[in-house]
Amino acid sequence: MYRLSNRYLKIALFISAIFFSFAYAQTSSLQKDPAGVLLSPIKVSANTYFVQGLPEMGTSENENFISNAGFVITPKGVVVIDALGSPVLAQKLIKEISKLTSQKIIAVIVTHYHADHVYGLQEFKKIGAKIYAQNAGRDYLSSETAKQRLISSRIDFAPWVNANTQLIPADIWVDKQYKLSFGGVQFFINRVGPAHAPEDLMVYIPSEKVLFAGDLVFRGRIPFVGNADSKGWLNALGEIEKLHPKVIIPGHGSHSINPAEDVAFTRDYLRYLRESMSKAAINLDPFEEAYLQTDWSEYDGMPLFRAANRMNAYNVYLSIQAE
Repeated sequence: MYRLSNRYLKIALFISAIFFSFAYAQTSSLQKDPAGVLLSPIKVSANTYFVQGLPEMGTSENENFISNAGFVITPKGVVVIDALGSPVLAQKLIKEISKLTSQKIIAVIVTHYHADHVYGLQEFKKIGAKIYAQNAGRDYLSSETAKQRLISSRIDFAPWVNANTQLIPADIWVDKQYKLSFGGVQFFINRVGPAHAPEDLMVYIPSEKVLFAGDLVFRGRIPFVGNADSKGWLNALGEIEKLHPKVIIPGHGSHSINPAEDVAFTRDYLRYLRESMSKAAINLDPFEEAYLQTDWSEYDGMPLFRAANRMNAYNVYLSIQAE
């Protein structure tokens, strides 16, 4: 059963890549600006900021600015969390940081190696920042999936992602836990994957009471499930709650000042996918019938519902068969 289901899961992911490439051309609503996409840092605590990606699929028009990235200014330098979806976006983020502080960017922590979070890494590498990521990211970087995704992205997101865009490995690979300290500001890095991705990390800054959750938490749009471990993801949300952060910065959407409510949104969506698909997956009933019989009214109308929900449900259907 597992081998058969795993084979179908790979097929689903291939279909997903084609589907989202098509969707990129259908969903962008960005208004043009002479300077291109503008990044405006939002302050969420004394020393912590983030830039908020658009609730869209990536396109050349929006420069693949669909995810969030943040940064913390410490007395000894700036620590960035995630690197955005194209080198030009990373350049813009570096420029915005320079407007707020003369401190150098000394570190970048990668929450996970999905394209919209890492294609800007090379720009931080150029200025001497040290990159931290979880060990399982090595598997992704060496995979055919990563290579093919980059080839497609050079077409889908041209000219912002192009032949000069490269996949950048970490300088320091984190196992389960890691602690950084700069100028007395501590960063607690914890592995919580496999969840949304095999290499998920979350980053907590106790002095700021801010948690960078990566794509473990989505706000204001339908989550992207992909080949996630939905069981592991639900467990990871429990780990977030144990920290009692005052603010959560998700991978997508606005920052949360009501973490319990916003963690609950992602949790409820994942649980609903599993509850809706479990019976059909276990009994090997057709996916399409199960999908059509499910009441999606609570989520229909949310940004990216039509682009992502069916594929999310299908991937959960397949992954339950593989459990």
